[in-house]
Amino acid sequence: MIHLTIDGIPVEVEKGTTILQAAKQAGITIPTLCYIEDLLPDGSCRMCVVEVTNNGRSKIDTACTLQVSEGDEVQTMSEKVIDSRKKTLDLLLSDHNVHCFSCEANGDCKLQDLCFEYGLEETSYEGEMTSLPKDESNKFFSYDPSLCILCHRCVNTCTEIVGRAAIDTMERGFQSVIGAAPEKVWAEGTCESCGNCVQACPTGALSMKRRKKYRAYQVDKVVRTTCPHCATGCQMDLIVKDGKIVDVKGADGPSNRGLLCVKGRSGSFDFVDHKTRIRHPLIKNKETGEFEQATWDEALDLVASKFSEIKTNYGGDALAGFACSRSTNEDIYMLQKMVRAAFGSNNTDNCARV
Repeated sequence: MIHLTIDGIPVEVEKGTTILQAAKQAGITIPTLCYIEDLLPDGSCRMCVVEVTNNGRSKIDTACTLQVSEGDEVQTMSEKVIDSRKKTLDLLLSDHNVHCFSCEANGDCKLQDLCFEYGLEETSYEGEMTSLPKDESNKFFSYDPSLCILCHRCVNTCTEIVGRAAIDTMERGFQSVIGAAPEKVWAEGTCESCGNCVQACPTGALSMKRRKKYRAYQVDKVVRTTCPHCATGCQMDLIVKDGKIVDVKGADGPSNRGLLCVKGRSGSFDFVDHKTRIRHPLIKNKETGEFEQATWDEALDLVASKFSEIKTNYGGDALAGFACSRSTNEDIYMLQKMVRAAFGSNNTDNCARV
């Protein structure tokens, strides 16, 4: 075990722990932009710098990459640290198109939050910003290079977490842009439009096109639910504005750890408020031949009586249960249990794919 102090608080951690991890363990927050938990740190954004003193020597280093040493005295908010972070933000703003009021990420931007925290309103550097075209080629999201801080969270998410490796950093210097080889155009590569890169983006550089309809501060509530598209059971948060679902984000569920596929992210909620959606049970009127609204008790009693009638007249083997692939494992288990225990039949199966 390694012993150190962070902002005067004694901390004991295992050897190999980074300063950032040790600070988190002590309940101390260090700002980050590029860091992704469980991945090897980039140390590229330089926002997590801290001042470390040991054996009379002091240095400024990135907390996400620097491992703890015995006797370290770490300061996370010293004058040197604050000055370094302000200079980093100043440099980021020098090539960042600041139009927060019209930006889809307004109110949900880590760069905006940090600039507000450290008192940066504009860059002190003169010169023209990089003027690269906005990539609207993807059906579901946009990429605006003028808002990109090249933190590589999107690239690392796509490559290291999703395992797709569809995007990378193209060109060098001020011409650097995130895109798909060889033409840099997002939709012309192997991108599957899962949007996990968008969720990882700390600015408005990557934004779902539906974000034009709302801002983070307009959200009424967030509802945790399970994705309806397959039995994996991915957890997701539905974003609700004015009683309507306007967006969805991957939640940290046991089977998805914050990730979603394209169906979960872009095909899981639009139908909820569709004008043709059936919202109540319907039972056909035998006299008119038309379906009429019924209560759930009426509908379930009718279905149960018909099943019982078939079982009585023809035996349990006349009944079968077939589960939809969009059902969760728990629902599919209940269906096969009903078929075997209530119907008295082994005729049960399910579709294994959508």
